[in-house]
Amino acid sequence: MASAGPARPAPWQRAAVVAALMLAAFTFNTTENLPVGLLALMADDLRVSLAAVGALVTGYGLTVAVVSLPLAHVTRSVPRRYLLAGLLGLLAVGSWVSALGGVSYGVLLAARVVTALAQASFWAVMGPVAVGLFPPERRGRVMGLLSVGGSLATVAGVPAGTWLGGHAGWRMPFALLGVLALVSLVTIGALLPTSRPQDGHAAYGATPDRRGFLTMLAVTALSVTGAFAGFTYVVAFLDEVSGFPDDAVSAVLLAFGGAALAGVAVAGPLLDRFPRATLTVPVAAQAVALLGLYAVGHVPAATVVLVMLLGASVSTAFMATQTQVLRVAPGRTETALAANSAAYNVGIAVGALLGGVSLPVVGVRGAFLVGGLLTAGALVVLTWPARPGVEGGAGIGRYRAGAGL
Repeated sequence: MASAGPARPAPWQRAAVVAALMLAAFTFNTTENLPVGLLALMADDLRVSLAAVGALVTGYGLTVAVVSLPLAHVTRSVPRRYLLAGLLGLLAVGSWVSALGGVSYGVLLAARVVTALAQASFWAVMGPVAVGLFPPERRGRVMGLLSVGGSLATVAGVPAGTWLGGHAGWRMPFALLGVLALVSLVTIGALLPTSRPQDGHAAYGATPDRRGFLTMLAVTALSVTGAFAGFTYVVAFLDEVSGFPDDAVSAVLLAFGGAALAGVAVAGPLLDRFPRATLTVPVAAQAVALLGLYAVGHVPAATVVLVMLLGASVSTAFMATQTQVLRVAPGRTETALAANSAAYNVGIAVGALLGGVSLPVVGVRGAFLVGGLLTAGALVVLTWPARPGVEGGAGIGRYRAGAGL
């Protein structure tokens, strides 16, 4: 088992490290999705198709999905201070290479792959590092703060980068993201203690449960696949089914992002006290939102409410699964979190593919029905009763007073 590890740093140092990790999460997420907002500008400047620029996002996510587990294994012995500094250095360099004038599409693609490799490792180690700075009973609250940082990318990062790109050229937002990465790097390099990765309570699951861990992977994969089977085509849905004019679509998507941020902000402090509810409720809400959009998406007012419910539930559900994985990890937590991150990114890719395949058959409304049914499947897996004599059961495991899962 893990040792107690070195003494924790001063409160202000812990707060600064968590803030730096939140900023890094914001920067990584914004970097991953920024080409979506700059699609036309990048395509014109690089003289490639819109689909080629879109591949910069798709390829990024697939890279994260494929390499998360192998990289977690390869880097499991590297002190986290040095590893995080190196990953943030790669993010800064990748962003600045992307911002260089005259860079070709091939060089930009290579920079994106390098950044994706860094992100794959970052998501695996970020949680254990931050959680390890605080007492075990504050795991959920710390994970909630990190999720706020990541969610801000959707609400503020990508829209702000899109605006800046439209006024100063598409390369400028990438240059600024490199500066933000450098700020995180300097803060973590200066304030995060150097210790062995296996030291401290966050290096291993609080109550290891292999069955519960596999359940979390299944819930993540099914719920994320369901969400993106529909949401990938939400713009077409808002236009064809709900009848929103073009200038109103952006407002609805902004409401989605705002609801996502609100969801993680509200649920974060509750993760430690109500581990079952903070996972079951958002998964159920996501199913209601997707199925509701299929049923009453032709009513604009109902659509806005349901899109916001979808935003709040998708972000909160993943935050909750990450927190549960930290508790039930059967071995090292960074390996378990890497597996959950891989499941998440595979879910995005498969969901978008499944929704696209279903469009010619059932239309854009049908894609939301498919997504809702998949999410309902995740809810069934999550709430399936435990078999007699099986520790933890098939749900999220046995809740132990004062310890969570």
